[in-house]
Amino acid sequence: MPAAKKTAPARAAHSRAGEPENARTVAREDKSTLEKRLNRIEGQVRGIARMIEDDRYCIDVLTQVSAVQSALDALALRILEQHLHGCVQHAVKSGSGDHAIAEALQVIRKFGR
Repeated sequence: MPAAKKTAPARAAHSRAGEPENARTVAREDKSTLEKRLNRIEGQVRGIARMIEDDRYCIDVLTQVSAVQSALDALALRILEQHLHGCVQHAVKSGSGDHAIAEALQVIRKFGR
């Protein structure tokens, strides 16, 4: 008997405390660009797995790991930029800026580790 497929929970039209969906999500026009970046990163990770499988030279593998880390950092910064210009800006204008700024700072600190 096949295993039951797990599905992600449905997302609500409002992602946080009554804010419109577009105030808390990645800009639609940039979504395909981000998806392309993620697909490229996914390919890089698969390439690293093949390198390990093929017993490639450690420095070559580590170089590729570093490239993936840099690509993920660039992706995260782009999403953060969109968040600050969209979500946080919207929150400030609607009077809930303190929470949005604290939330942004919390995630920024994670990148500083």
